Amino acid sequence: MNRSDFIKLLSFASFSGMSMQLQELKGFGDAQAPSPLMPALFLGHGSPMNALELNEFSLSWQKLGKDLPRPSAIVCLSAHWETKGTKVTALEKPATIHDFGGFPQALFDVQYPAPGNLMVAKEIVSLVQHTQVSFDYEWGLDHGTWSVLKHLYPLADIPVLQISLDYTQSPLWHFQLAQDLKALRRKGVLILGSGNIVHNLGMIAWDKMNAPEYGYDWALEISATFKKLIQSRDIDSLANYQNLGKAASLAVPTPEHFLPMLYILGVLEKDESFRFFNDKALMGSLTMTSILSLPEN
Repeated sequence: MNRSDFIKLLSFASFSGMSMQLQELKGFGDAQAPSPLMPALFLGHGSPMNALELNEFSLSWQKLGKDLPRPSAIVCLSAHWETKGTKVTALEKPATIHDFGGFPQALFDVQYPAPGNLMVAKEIVSLVQHTQVSFDYEWGLDHGTWSVLKHLYPLADIPVLQISLDYTQSPLWHFQLAQDLKALRRKGVLILGSGNIVHNLGMIAWDKMNAPEYGYDWALEISATFKKLIQSRDIDSLANYQNLGKAASLAVPTPEHFLPMLYILGVLEKDESFRFFNDKALMGSLTMTSILSLPEN
């Protein structure tokens, strides 16, 4: 941590009324005994309306929240927070961000008042060697995070932090950064990626909104290709998805919804298994395909 960020952290703690003694500035990892390896999770989050609706996807998130070991904290890589450089939220009480438009008022009324955790933020800054991570005191929790956590952990009683996606960097760079975060999984932290592997809003088939499952031929084709590459851990091909042809270009017109999946592959152990779930196409040009790691500890 550089001197400027250290001073900001102390100032913020003082401003918020926290009585922070020197011993409390020990790193999160120093203060916590190693835990069994927490699962890692990528969720296809789909429409923000999934936060309100009870459907097969949101119900699966509710079940997952009951089945997973209870985390000490959650660190989310959301498609909806892009920055120049890499940042981590360093807030005691992150705000619920309604970063969308054109939806019912009920969605804007949703609050997810999970606490933050300054010591976890400090640990992330310490762990990441791939780049400099700076503290962010403004962002909060965007809908890529709270729309799924609302179902996973409805009590909002687990600390939640977000790490931003540096839009200036390559997919391979993001995968490599993720490897620096692996140690968090031994400290009870759930690492969550939230996006969509196939995500082209410009080509949505609005006339298929109520179809139970519908994908364009190219979307189904590239979804199958991506899953094979994920299963074989072919990171080079996934990171260079632009070379996979027109279907890949249509599926990933911009990288932000694809990158969170690479982060989850990046935090997996070498021989760690995983499974796909919610593996369905919607409205032609989206897939809800999700990934859950299965650590053996």
